[in-house]
Amino acid sequence: MVASSGAAVVRRAEALPSPVRLYPPDTERRSLHVVSHGARIGRASDAFEVTEREGERTRIGAREVSDIVVHGHAQITTQALRLCAAEEIAVHFVGAGGAHVGVFSGGSSGVQRRIRQFRGLTDDVFAIGLARRLVMAKIEMQLRHVLRASRKDEALRAGLDEPIESLRGGLRRAAKAADRTSLMGQEGNAARGYFGALAALVHPDAGDALRPRGRSRRPPEDRFNALLSFGYTLLYRDVLSAILRVGLEPGFGVLHQPRSAAFPLALDLTELFRVPVVDMAVLGAVNRRTFDAERDFVITGRQVWLSDAGHRAFIEVYERRKHEEYRHDVLGFSLSYARMMELEARLLEKEWSGEPGLFARFRIR
Repeated sequence: MVASSGAAVVRRAEALPSPVRLYPPDTERRSLHVVSHGARIGRASDAFEVTEREGERTRIGAREVSDIVVHGHAQITTQALRLCAAEEIAVHFVGAGGAHVGVFSGGSSGVQRRIRQFRGLTDDVFAIGLARRLVMAKIEMQLRHVLRASRKDEALRAGLDEPIESLRGGLRRAAKAADRTSLMGQEGNAARGYFGALAALVHPDAGDALRPRGRSRRPPEDRFNALLSFGYTLLYRDVLSAILRVGLEPGFGVLHQPRSAAFPLALDLTELFRVPVVDMAVLGAVNRRTFDAERDFVITGRQVWLSDAGHRAFIEVYERRKHEEYRHDVLGFSLSYARMMELEARLLEKEWSGEPGLFARFRIR
């Protein structure tokens, strides 16, 4: 599958007295997803060799790979992991149900960089200001998504008045929220209206089987939510890789607190990209009838999961979306969403290192 990350940018933002210089590496490396049950990732000199259960082999040079995603019951050898450590290639493990299990990362950054991050984020007033920006960005992009998807259908737009007003109200209240509890409350209230609106945005031709019934997770209870959940897992993985490349500590966040196995900072930055990278891609693919309601899903009781075919189909949709370019409306240059994830991690670091004000400012149009 596809994946390249990093961007080289030199721009002057109008609000800043001096240029902001950001140099994420601009590479042609790709994400390597291994989905097949029983497949094994080994090492062949300076390359990875993926062997299927049937014996078919594929070789990929290590310098062509940005990170590796081991899905379900696929395996990776110790020799391959050593090559990953040498090349600073992160390896993500995703369970058969689509949940992110963990990450192997051989690279590390200087301790002083992380100490500066810790000092900045233990200032509660400072951290809550950044958290407020995150929540407002997410709600505003949810609102813009609903408005954009319904702009050509007056009857549809009229039926969405309630969730649209709920999102607008949530945005106003989030701007005044003084603590994380209030921010998370406003984010949750806005999300209920937003996911209610998504059901109306699914085209009738897509069929009721792929229409969501609100938001359900752990486990998802319908096909649309199964797609969203897997998409959020892939997004979390990409954001975590970007944070590790920049050298920040993913355990120190601004909005989410360390209450689960997930890294708080990765959860924070994921919020910025849920709508443009996952939600819009899922809705578009469903409306184009990309997924087959029988072939691509497995239903066990009230739980709905993606089949192997569904995983492969969605990975293709996700990777294609991740590499679409978008013009950053504050900095004024275009780059892929994959590269923007690393850019936002770098802009976050600048909040406590002398060039604040640009983190979490981009919006979909």
